[in-house]
Amino acid sequence: MSGRQNNKLPSNLPQLQNLIKRDPQSYVDEFLQQHRHYQSNVQIFKLQPNKPNKELADLVMFLAQISHCYVQQLSTFPQELSELLLGHHTLLDPELRMTFCKALILLRNKDLIDPTRLLELFFELLRCHDKLLRKTLYTHIVSDIKNINAKHKNNKMNTMLQNFMYTMLRDSNATAAKISLDVMVELYRRNIWNDAKTVNVITTACFSKVTKILVAALQFFLGKDEEEKNDSDSDSEAEGPTARDLKVRYSTGKKTSKNKKKLEKAMKVLVKHKKKKKPEVFNFSAIHLIHDPQDFAEKLLKQLEDSKERFEVKIMLMELISRLVGIHELFLFNFYPFLQRFLQPHQREVTKILLCAAQSSHQLVPPDIIEPVIMTIANNFVTDRNSGEVMTVGINAIKEVAGRCPLAINEDLLQDLAQYKTHKDKNVMMSARGLIQLFRSLNPQMLHKKDRGRPTEASKEAKIKDYGELEAKDYIPGAEVLEVEGEHKDEEEAGEDGWESVSDEDEEEEDDGEWVDIHHSSDEDTGEVAEKLQSIPIEERKAKAAAVSGSRLLTQDDFKKIRLAQIAKEVDAAAGKGQKRKMVDMDNEDDSRGELLTLRDIEKLHKKPKADKETRLATAMAGRSDRKEFVKKRTKLNPHASTSNKEKRRTKNFMMMRQSQNVRTKGKRSFRDKQIALRNALLKKRKQHR
Repeated sequence: MSGRQNNKLPSNLPQLQNLIKRDPQSYVDEFLQQHRHYQSNVQIFKLQPNKPNKELADLVMFLAQISHCYVQQLSTFPQELSELLLGHHTLLDPELRMTFCKALILLRNKDLIDPTRLLELFFELLRCHDKLLRKTLYTHIVSDIKNINAKHKNNKMNTMLQNFMYTMLRDSNATAAKISLDVMVELYRRNIWNDAKTVNVITTACFSKVTKILVAALQFFLGKDEEEKNDSDSDSEAEGPTARDLKVRYSTGKKTSKNKKKLEKAMKVLVKHKKKKKPEVFNFSAIHLIHDPQDFAEKLLKQLEDSKERFEVKIMLMELISRLVGIHELFLFNFYPFLQRFLQPHQREVTKILLCAAQSSHQLVPPDIIEPVIMTIANNFVTDRNSGEVMTVGINAIKEVAGRCPLAINEDLLQDLAQYKTHKDKNVMMSARGLIQLFRSLNPQMLHKKDRGRPTEASKEAKIKDYGELEAKDYIPGAEVLEVEGEHKDEEEAGEDGWESVSDEDEEEEDDGEWVDIHHSSDEDTGEVAEKLQSIPIEERKAKAAAVSGSRLLTQDDFKKIRLAQIAKEVDAAAGKGQKRKMVDMDNEDDSRGELLTLRDIEKLHKKPKADKETRLATAMAGRSDRKEFVKKRTKLNPHASTSNKEKRRTKNFMMMRQSQNVRTKGKRSFRDKQIALRNALLKKRKQHR
């Protein structure tokens, strides 16, 4: 009987909820009683919707929790909640409104409400001035669309939701439009809505008059994820020649300083080739999915010219336009004169503007359009009246622009810039040498004879292309080594095979120091073949390469030998040339140019700038933060005791204490006093030694 008396099911909703979930059929009467109670509370709520109602909130959550147990009786419950929210969301108490939304989310998780209707309601609720509510709705919208597309792409549902969000982007309420944009960006980043339609809907936000929406859209297109973390070095090494192959080629035989220098240069060339071959990873490649980038760039430029936004927003517009022009190779000739107005050393964020100038340059732009940009940079930055950092930034910018449009720089300007290779500032000197190194591979004839360096086979075969000229080859460059190598096939098979120990240089690279199997005969023969081919005219080599390319299928080993021969062309000197000239040492220099540039390419300083006094002082004080004070503190037994006469003398004026015997200095002692002091010191020292 006591158990029945303690049964408080009508008032204890959590207990009733637990029992109903275990056995729904046994508690139908209790459920119907609470449902009638809910309906009566709804009628009271409609009379005063702006007042809090704790009882109604508890009943709504109770019914939402057990809705799957009584689907038929609660068939209209989701619709009633939606209508209450839609009709009174601006008047509702914040806690009650949050309870209604959580109940609808719970019903959606139980698949008792259509997602389209619920998302439309939630987007309408984004207009409420409730930050916590907007955050909750945003999280649910993203997770719900993610769950809809978890097993497979629900194209029908995605199309409906995308069309609805497209209308929300043009909504008069800026908050709702901004959250709609954030939802699409987040879904794109999660690879849920990573199609071209989503990207082109986001492009419309770039023309919004609301600054927050405009900045969010620009950040979306300017974003770039870091490279994939699962790239394995073994895969890249298997595709081409490795460092070991080069060491085998240049380290075998007589070890001379000449071969050692060749090996060092070949290692640098190998690193450069691997960087060129490695594709750039863009998870955030939204710019590539734009339907009409030319029209988009023209509208952005028009908006930039008429914009009254902050300068930071204008910089973002410049960066987006420059990326569009550089990646899609667009023609936007009015953009370059616009940039020239900002190319001044005192201009704020000038390095980013220089980056835009370099990014927007490509080989299809007429050289006459790019040449004024290079001349402006040279006249405003590369002058002796500027500091070394300014000159360095200017030369680096010219190098990046000329690397993408080599015909835009004239011979006189290039030779003038090359004279800075002996500048007293190391940063300027290294930047000028980098420019020289770039044109050694692009067009050595534009440099002074003393700056061209030692000609190589690669530079000998290089051809200067005119504007708009494309180089289409019907053969594989370097394939001529395979035909000659095939003539010595019998000699290769007769060579020694077996296990050989690693050389001293190889042991430094191998951490475990174990024996490796090196079949070096083919590599040596490939090197010998490459050296023999130096005496053959270029036209004959092309004919042999075409014959090999069209007569046989090439294996991975064949491509590996071809790449080794091509690397050798960039290292070995051309036949019939004189003594080797002094080579400019360009460590860590990469001539490969990807789609995107970074500020590091413009602000690259080879020497750390000298810190000013405030910076040095701050660094010194930061280093002393953990150091303990070495001054001995004199503590009194009684902190409230008076000071002694000795302590009082320290605070007195010197003129008051000058006649005192205690303040006589060593300089005022007589000769006799010094003799006595010296004698006493010597006697004391003698006693101590005894």
